[in-house]
This record gives sequence, C-alpha cells and structure tokens, in this order.
Amino acid sequence: EKELLPGFHQLEWQPALKNVSSSWDVGIIDGLSGWTTFVDDVPADTIARRFRYDVALVSALKDLEEDIMEGLRERGLDDSMCTSGFTVVVKESCDGMGDVSEKHGTGPAVPEKAVRFSFTIMSISIRVEGEDDGITIFQEQKPNSELSCRPLCLMFVDESDHETLTAILGPVVAERKAMMESRLIISVGGLLRSFRFFFRGTGYDEKMVREMEGLEASGSTYICTLCDSTRAEASQNMVLHSITRSHDENLERYEIWRTNPFSESADELRDRVKGVSAKPFMETQPTLDALHCDIGNATEFYKIFQDEIGEVYQKSNPSREERRRWRSTLDKQLRKKMKLKPVMRMNGNYARRLMTREAVEAVCELVPSEERREALRRLMELYLQMKPVWRSTCPSRDCPDQLCQYSYNSQQFADLLSTTFKYRYDGKITNYLHKTLAHVPEIVERDGSIGAWASEGNESGNKLFRRFRKMNARQSKTYELE
Repeated sequence: EKELLPGFHQLEWQPALKNVSSSWDVGIIDGLSGWTTFVDDVPADTIARRFRYDVALVSALKDLEEDIMEGLRERGLDDSMCTSGFTVVVKESCDGMGDVSEKHGTGPAVPEKAVRFSFTIMSISIRVEGEDDGITIFQEQKPNSELSCRPLCLMFVDESDHETLTAILGPVVAERKAMMESRLIISVGGLLRSFRFFFRGTGYDEKMVREMEGLEASGSTYICTLCDSTRAEASQNMVLHSITRSHDENLERYEIWRTNPFSESADELRDRVKGVSAKPFMETQPTLDALHCDIGNATEFYKIFQDEIGEVYQKSNPSREERRRWRSTLDKQLRKKMKLKPVMRMNGNYARRLMTREAVEAVCELVPSEERREALRRLMELYLQMKPVWRSTCPSRDCPDQLCQYSYNSQQFADLLSTTFKYRYDGKITNYLHKTLAHVPEIVERDGSIGAWASEGNESGNKLFRRFRKMNARQSKTYELE
C-alpha cells in the first residue's frame, strides 16, 4: 500500500527544482505548506491536504512502469538505449463541489464546499536519435475514467472564494512552473531515465477558467474564453470566429487594465482589454469543456422546447404564468414518454437523455404546427451529427465523417437558429452554444480531440470523494456502523 501513495519512490531533478525541497519521501502534506501566513477565518490546519506535485507525478509514472516498458518493446526499441528523451503530457483538472457537509460526523468546522485538483497522465513519448517526431509509447485509453485521474489536492474552499483558492493552489502553480524548466530522473525498468513534462489545464469548467484566467464572470458581454467576441457579435455571426485568447495575452491585458496607460474611461478600457479585469493566476489551455457543453446545450434545447410548445414565435413577451404552464406540460410529456423526471439543475445524465430523437418526437406531439415540428427535428438531427465530434476521445478515428462535415453542419444549425428561431437568438446566445458552433473544428485540429481533455474523470472522482466522506445519498444505519 505504501508503494501506491506518493512519497515512496526516490527521485531527482536536474537542475534541482527552485524553491522545492529535494527530499522525496514526502507523503500527504498540509495544503498551506509553502505559505507563511494563514488564511484567517477557518482553522488553517484543516483547510487543505495535498501531495507535492513532483512526488505525485513520480508515483503516477511508477504506476505506469509496466506500460512504459511494454510500449518500448512493442515499438521495437531497445530499452537499455532509451534512458533519456521521454516526454510526459499531463492533463490537469480542477472542479468545485457544493455541499460536502458531514451528515452526522464530528470534526472541525470547515466550509461546506470543496475543490478538488487532480491530474491524468495522457501520453508518454520518446525521441529517438535521428527521428524528428517523438514515438508514442503510452497513450491513456480511458482519459475520462476516475481510475486514471489522480487527486493532487483536496481543499475545503468555495471555488468562488478566489483569495483562498489562489493561496492554496499558489504552491502547486509554483511547483508546476519549476518542473517545466527541469528534468526528472527516476528508475524505470531498473534503469535511470529522464522525463520532461508538459502540463495542459483543460479539465476546468467555464467558471473555473474565467477565475483562473482573470476574465469576468460568465454573464459578461465577453461571452467566450477562447475569442474576444461579445454576446451580440456572437449571435450575429455564429460560426466564423477563431481562437485568440491565451494566458500570456491575458497577463498583458491585465497589466493594461491595472495601469490604464492611455487614460481611458472605464468603458473604453474594458473594451480594450476585452473583459480581463483580474490577474490571471494559472495557465489553462483554451479549450471547450465537453461535459458542460452537453449540459449547457441541453438547457438551451429544453428552453426552445418550452417556447415551441407555447408558440412564442407568434407572440410578444408571454407572461410568467404561461411559461410555467408550458414547462409543466413539457415535464409531464417527458416523464410519460421518456421516463425523465424533472430536475432542479440540468445534469449530464438528463442532458444525454434529452438530446435524442425520441425526446424530440415526444415534444413534437405537443407542437401544433407541422412546419415548426420539422424545424425542431432538423435542429436535433444536426446537433446529433455534431455532438460526437466534441464528445469522442479520438474523432478522426471514431467519427471521421461527422468531423469532416462539422463546419457545414454548424453553419446549417446557425442558419436555422438565426431564421426559424430568431426570437431566441436576437442579440443573445449562450456561451456554450457559441463555442459549439464556432470553435470545435479549430480545437480538434490543434489537439486531436476535445472529449479526451474534458473534466469528466475529475467529476467522476467527486463521487468517490463523497463516498469517503460518508456522504452517501442512501444514508442508512449500515453506513453509520461502517
């Protein structure tokens, strides 16, 4: 068991990591170590626990030792020659969880919310002399399973409490930065080998990305974390945008925001920095979070369904009572035909069930006009053609045809929204719908996949966290006895 926890295997960094002790036998540490001042209003020694980042990475690599050796053999490489030139790509995820109070536990009073930061080793490749490209010797087959997603830091913090969050993740960011400038030497398969690391923070939902990158909150007119478009522009031009934002640019913009070199008014200044109004704290990769994309778009479709049942396209603003009536009609129908119980907040499972042909057919039974029914079917059909592209782990392998047609389909989808469903998209559009239509092909071209880099593994891990906190939904006597 000791071998499985970080802090068991010897390691060395060349050059040694800046500001990080060279001892390797460190297990679970206080999440605030590395900070001299404490965060006041919570008992400081209970607020976070973490592993040291480099030690956790070593533990993960040792865990993959057999896979690495197997990969070298499969590629016909002599493992005694391959001692350097290994590159490890790491996906980072971080997510807040609401309500983690102990139902009947004793313990210190801590905030009722938690944040979990974890990483997944996505691939390991090696550069062989005489070859330009690296040869991949390990590729994570299930990048979204909680089994490949390794927890690094657990904190009892509200993800909206920016100060505390940054205080705790500060040392993690510092360690990550130090590791990028150095090489790790550990024994794999009985020989010392050197590894370098690339970190890609893609497992964040939009709220977290905005927080880490210093952007305004998600209701901002600057709708996108990938481009500078405003909500109005995005609803006019739904498809043609390219990715422009980056961590370095956000840092530059923050400096402009802070110093206001041209002495502009607040509005002009905000327009110049495109909504960057806090200091970017941690580099994230501009990508699209597939899970929340599903959820965001399903919410949007759910609202379209209501509007279509009430024939909003004919009316000017309907009353709240009418809307409520349409909603309950829709819920009843979905419960009857799809066995879908109404949910308070849209979740992944509901979204997956709602975005199907069956669900559209059920809704169409309530829509009076044949023309509108056709439009709804067409909308869902296009959506179902687009969806695999940002859900699958490897779209070029799993759904090449849909990948090729994506731009065409998204253009058709956008045309449909801006004509038939104009009443919903006049001057407004939701953040995830904009990203789904405008940015997916470009991200897939750059990274090869969107689904593989999503935050699901971390989200699944949340379940385990609740289980270990004895926070089960079925809280019966047997659990208390445990």
